[in-house]
Amino acid sequence: MYASKIIMEFAPNIHLIGVFTVAFTVVYRQKALYPIYVYVFLTGLFYGFASWWLPYLYIWTALWGAVMLLPQNMPKKIRPFVYMTVCAAHGFLYGTLYAPAQALLFGLSFQKMLAWIVAGLPYDCIHGVSNFFCAVLIVPIIQTLELARRNAGKG
Repeated sequence: MYASKIIMEFAPNIHLIGVFTVAFTVVYRQKALYPIYVYVFLTGLFYGFASWWLPYLYIWTALWGAVMLLPQNMPKKIRPFVYMTVCAAHGFLYGTLYAPAQALLFGLSFQKMLAWIVAGLPYDCIHGVSNFFCAVLIVPIIQTLELARRNAGKG
């Protein structure tokens, strides 16, 4: 997850973190929190445990939680679209999810928090649209993880 973020840094708000979060959650369920928080820790370690990092403690967990609420026995035909939609929704809502921490940390009123959200909407739009298109990789990643898990059990 962390390496994919570094590789994609040339494209702001375009990354595969949501893709990996969804795929890991579908395959590993509760254990998906391990790679999520390794990513969060590495991000803080290499970029600094500053105020911008604190929302990372919950923002990826929100996506994990949304995926955990999805039915595990969805028809195969709709799975890709559902996963892509959830991943995109997280991107569109990223600034909104981030805003409460900003408001608490910097003493923003509710109105100022809303202004902060509105100011970030163009970036959230890029984030949501890119998450949707990057999410075409979710099902192939899920299939690869499941194959690796089955093969590991045979060894």
